[in-house]
Amino acid sequence: MSVISDADLVRQDAATLSSALSAGDITSVELTQACLNRISAVDGTIHAFLHVDTDAALATAQDVDRRRAAGEELGRLAGVPLALKDVLTMRGVPTTCGSRILEGWPPPYDSTIVERLRAADVVILGKTNMDEFAMGSSTEHSGYGPTRNPWDVERIPGGSGGGSAAALAAFEAPLAIGTDTGGSIRQPASVTGTVGVKPTYGAVSRYGLVALASSLDQAGPCARSVMDAALLHEVIAGYDPRDSTSINAPVPDVVAGAGNGDIRGMRIGLVRELSGEGYQPGVRERFDQAVAMLTDLGAEVVEVSCPHFDYALGAYYLILPSEASSNLARFDGMRYGLRAGDDGEASVEEVMSRTREVGFGAEVKRRIMLGTYALSSGYYDAYYGQAQKVRTLISRDFAAAFETVDVLVSPTTPTTAFKIGEKVDDPLAMYLNDIATIPVNLAGNCAMSLPIGLAREDDLPVGLQIMAPAQTDDRLYRVGAALEEALLDKRGHALIEEAPAL
Repeated sequence: MSVISDADLVRQDAATLSSALSAGDITSVELTQACLNRISAVDGTIHAFLHVDTDAALATAQDVDRRRAAGEELGRLAGVPLALKDVLTMRGVPTTCGSRILEGWPPPYDSTIVERLRAADVVILGKTNMDEFAMGSSTEHSGYGPTRNPWDVERIPGGSGGGSAAALAAFEAPLAIGTDTGGSIRQPASVTGTVGVKPTYGAVSRYGLVALASSLDQAGPCARSVMDAALLHEVIAGYDPRDSTSINAPVPDVVAGAGNGDIRGMRIGLVRELSGEGYQPGVRERFDQAVAMLTDLGAEVVEVSCPHFDYALGAYYLILPSEASSNLARFDGMRYGLRAGDDGEASVEEVMSRTREVGFGAEVKRRIMLGTYALSSGYYDAYYGQAQKVRTLISRDFAAAFETVDVLVSPTTPTTAFKIGEKVDDPLAMYLNDIATIPVNLAGNCAMSLPIGLAREDDLPVGLQIMAPAQTDDRLYRVGAALEEALLDKRGHALIEEAPAL
């Protein structure tokens, strides 16, 4: 039985917890209960979770402990708790996508990710808050209220996956799952001082991931260390015949990449178009220091140009709303979820209209209207068609860059976490938070955000983004591990340990 206090237990990384579980130093029930106690203590303030599945989590933990005691061979993350973004279906557990239109809906099936987590005996604590249908960069667009950043509860935790990132930063869970359509894993990781990875498009199954923009959406791991993210990546990645976009190829050895940490001789590209004006001075300062550190570690850093990145934001905000307007048409009040205005006299069309009026928030309505307009007769070629051409040019920019360098780097976000309410009424200012992350989604490549220190102006976390070609996700972990180790050596402890106590 464990003699470690709950406070110390929940602050351990997943790899350490895995070793302690295997050695019998702690039990999964003890660890799971410690996380549940932490959620009970702080989530009234943070609001990272929309649903905590206490009984099922403890039942899974008990089963893992029983089978471990019986000598069964278990996976590396068996018994380790995890927070799941509420955009992935889980049989019988409410899946709302942060929207009132799906309030209380219990899916009849598990997503592939949940199936794989269950097969690996990971303990799923519950579902985390998010911007409604993953549309947002601050988790202020949730139909259930905003999540708060554990570093400063007056500030946003990023979005759309702010709940998963905040759960990690608040020590409510050692692991989490997010989804990334234009930066929704990486941007929250950056502003909460955590690690977030957007895998190669098609590397992790989208079966059971409620679609926002099908050509952009990608689920991925969220953690407090590079190795933890790699261990989770290994569990959830792999081919799935139920997902037509799934890659039928071996998963790169991301765990080996995270265990390497040797970047001598690697060529790292500094993207000119993502390194100019518009960045907070403290963000720029930390980024420059991290780039210098990469050079000290033996990498060759060179500047590269990706000229069409300047058009990525505009192209993205035509492609995403267009796909969203199509995908969200299924939420009509007729088959499942909310039904409003059905007084027995209303027509089907009236019920659909009233349901969508009541069930969707302002940001979702805005993007549906933008997308419907872009796809409408007479405008398709001028807007959606042109955006797809820009997307091709961005992919070519990446391809040309990767002919000369192994990975690309940039700041993850232009600023640290901003105040809740500061940008919620200014959509363009909100959209600009994802200016550095969007190109990767348009091209289908992989990327990671890694914490690199605190900005001098506000003592809030800064993230560095690492980008690699499709199906070379292990490169992210190799570079990330090298930089993380150098930062740990310099600081003596993990960045996240400096987060204010709650």
